[in-house]
Amino acid sequence: MLKRLVIIVHRWLGVALCLLFLVWFPSGIGMMYWDFPSVTAGDRLDRSPALDPSSIRVSPAEAYGRLRQPQPPAQVRLNVYDGRPVYRFRSGRGELLVYADTGERPVVTPDSMRRAASAWTAQPAAAATITAVDVDQWTVQGTYRALQPLWKYSWADGQQAYVSETSGDVVQYTTSASRLGAYVGAIPHWFYFTPLRKHQPQWSTVVIWTSGAGAIASILGLVIGVWMYSPAKRYRRGGVPTSIPYRGQKRWHTVLGLMAGVGAVTWAFSGMLSMDPFPAPRTGPAGGRRGGAAAVAQSLRGRPPLDAFAAKDPRAALIALQPDTVKELELTSFAGTAVYLATLGRDATRIVPVDGPPQRAFDLPRLTEAARAAVSPTGAEFTTLESYDRYYLDRRQQKPLPVLVMSVHDAEQTRYYIDPKTARVTGTYSSRNWVSRWLYHGLHSLDFPWLYAHRPLWDVVMIAFMLAGTALSVTSLILAWRVLGRKIRTSIGAPEFDPRRRSDDLLAG
Repeated sequence: MLKRLVIIVHRWLGVALCLLFLVWFPSGIGMMYWDFPSVTAGDRLDRSPALDPSSIRVSPAEAYGRLRQPQPPAQVRLNVYDGRPVYRFRSGRGELLVYADTGERPVVTPDSMRRAASAWTAQPAAAATITAVDVDQWTVQGTYRALQPLWKYSWADGQQAYVSETSGDVVQYTTSASRLGAYVGAIPHWFYFTPLRKHQPQWSTVVIWTSGAGAIASILGLVIGVWMYSPAKRYRRGGVPTSIPYRGQKRWHTVLGLMAGVGAVTWAFSGMLSMDPFPAPRTGPAGGRRGGAAAVAQSLRGRPPLDAFAAKDPRAALIALQPDTVKELELTSFAGTAVYLATLGRDATRIVPVDGPPQRAFDLPRLTEAARAAVSPTGAEFTTLESYDRYYLDRRQQKPLPVLVMSVHDAEQTRYYIDPKTARVTGTYSSRNWVSRWLYHGLHSLDFPWLYAHRPLWDVVMIAFMLAGTALSVTSLILAWRVLGRKIRTSIGAPEFDPRRRSDDLLAG
């Protein structure tokens, strides 16, 4: 009776979810190589013109004074906006802009938005088709809602740039290739279908429940396969002893399920974990997951009074770095001393202290002292990491190396990965993160150190697993179609008797 119940539940869960599994596995291969289109900080740097020292005539303190804000800014950056140098003052979630050549506030106009889109794509604005966008396939995430209204500029070569009327910046960018990659990978894999994804709570609920039900269906299928398998070959098929009592698609489904069933279970379950269905408490002591990282970051990098940069203004800092071309200056501090962090490109930075010459990295003894102060009196050890480890890794090799690793001797054995070129915390790990690290990333991406660091071996293993899952899903779809077909025939008349199917059902029961 119990076996029959398990088979029935698995069968109908399979009918309901087989098509989703058939979408999840092949799209996982696409996810290995193509991301959902987005505009990253690196993309902005690539397209940003260099700062011209001669065009900077307003000091940061004077520029911020024009805004008449009651609180000091949390972050100050200097870069180019609409062809002119601009200070970007961040306070809370908002950002206020002031031109560094005149002290005026930028005004977003249709002309300035066209110039932004044209500069980003290197295409003439007159050749673009312009449409207002509320929510479409490429702006379904909630982060775009604060940037609305959006205007989409489309060119005949497939480039599409989305410009925010609020900020005047390009906030999304797609090409024909990136859109195709998303349709192959992220959109079907994440259920990023516009009618569903634009409703965040409902989308999250659908992903959690379908992946959870998929894990249950896979567990039941694995149980049935083991239950029915006979090492002693007690079944007979065509007069020949066999270990599996089924024939045709059921036999293939059982064989593939025994081979890939564990992977299907872990993949569906880890996919559910990606949605954080069981959120853990985010409060804790200084060494904890949230407060600790913020405390270390604040100890390393602060926000000094803007008057501290009067001794060496941004223009002088840029001149000191010549002949290097600087795309962005960040006004910050290190261990209480005002410094400029100059960004030359994606991976190239320079440090310009207000009271000293430019340098390529921060002083390691001062870096360790400042980091240690954030976790005192808890003990800490420091090492230098030259290559990725099991907790600090990146398949696309974009996270900075080498990094300084601070291991804190607290209850959670927390690690902080600090980039000595920027004094930023670029990664953290503690025992609280083990579910995300191993049950989600480990099981879903197979990013185990012994495999993940050896490509293309990782690619071969992942693709083989997903092809096996795809084959299993195809057999599920065929069997589901047969089950539904029998129900449909029964509802419209007497079903035809199939002795082979009947024998399979008796063996399954």
